[in-house]
Amino acid sequence: MIEQDTIKLYRECDAGVKMGISSLSDVTKYVGQAELLKLLARCRDEHLELENQIRDKLNEYGDEGKNPNPIAKGMSWMKTNVKLAMNESDATIASLITDGCDMGVKSLSKYLNQYAAAEEHAKDTAKKLIAIEDKLSVDLRAYL
Repeated sequence: MIEQDTIKLYRECDAGVKMGISSLSDVTKYVGQAELLKLLARCRDEHLELENQIRDKLNEYGDEGKNPNPIAKGMSWMKTNVKLAMNESDATIASLITDGCDMGVKSLSKYLNQYAAAEEHAKDTAKKLIAIEDKLSVDLRAYL
């Protein structure tokens, strides 16, 4: 049970971190303010670093990881492009990314509870990703 919960939690972290990287990459070409671009790039780099750590752990368990739900990813892409087509501003970008961060924090918190038997290193990874997302959400408030 412990190993299965550990793998499942890492898989959800993998999907979440990939979704975050994709979302951050999708909006960077629309950013106007240099400071906002730096903030998003720093967060994307943190996601990439965490993605590598998650991939290493999943490889240790012989697991290929998990991609984000294609429907959720498609809906996110569509929402981003529609909102930016209507209002291509840094405030719109901040709002979109904040919404994504909030969804990520909520989902990962649910999986932390669901996979309570996971090993501490997997829980720590989930908590680290939650902290990254939460911090970005707070930092983006200045751009709303």
